[in-house]
Amino acid sequence: MLNVTAAMTPKGERRRYALISAAAELLREGGFEAVRHRSVARRAGLPLASTTYYFSSLDDLVLKAVEYICAVETAQLRARVDALPRRRRGAEAIADVLVDLLVGDPDGEASSEELISRYERYIACARQAELREIQHRLARQRVDAVVSAMARSGRNARTDLVTALVNAVDGSVVSALVSDGDGPREVARATVMDVIDVLVPIDERTVRV
Repeated sequence: MLNVTAAMTPKGERRRYALISAAAELLREGGFEAVRHRSVARRAGLPLASTTYYFSSLDDLVLKAVEYICAVETAQLRARVDALPRRRRGAEAIADVLVDLLVGDPDGEASSEELISRYERYIACARQAELREIQHRLARQRVDAVVSAMARSGRNARTDLVTALVNAVDGSVVSALVSDGDGPREVARATVMDVIDVLVPIDERTVRV
C-alpha cells in the first residue's frame, strides 16, 4: 500500500502552495534577499517549521517560487494577447500594446521596486542552471507573445527581430530604473517607437480597417 505523507494530502498541498505563493510575492517585491524561511512562513501565515517540512532547502523553495512566477507571467501574457482585437496598428498603437505586455499595463503597472526585482531575478538566475532554464522558458514565452501580438496587429514578425525588440525594451527599462529621467514605461515606449517599423514592419497583405 502506498504511504501518503502529509505533504501529499490536500491539506499538505494547500500549505505547500501557500508557501510557494508567499515566496513568489516576496521575490517579486524584494528580490532573492527577501526570501527567507521566517519571512515566507510569516507571509503564508504558517509555522516556521513548515518551510523545512515541505521543502528540502531554501534553494528548493526559491526554485519553486521562480517557476510559479514564470507560470503566472506566462498566463498573463497569453491572456492579454488573446484579448487583443485583430486590426492593423500604427507605430503609436503598437508601442502602447508592447509596453503593456512587456512592462505592465497602466492600471496594474509594476512598481519600480518590482521591476528592479524582476531584472535582478534575470541576472541571478543566470548563475544557476536550473533557474536559468526557467528564465529561458519565460524569455521564449515573452517573444512568442509579442510575435502573436504583432500578427494580430497586421505586422510581419520574424522571431529573431522580435527577440531584438524585446531585448531593446528590457534594456530601456533597466536604463530608466537607474536614471533620473522619464519612467520605465515612457522610456520603453520611446524605444519601441524608434525601432518598430524597422524590426516589425507593416504586413502589406493585411487589410486596413
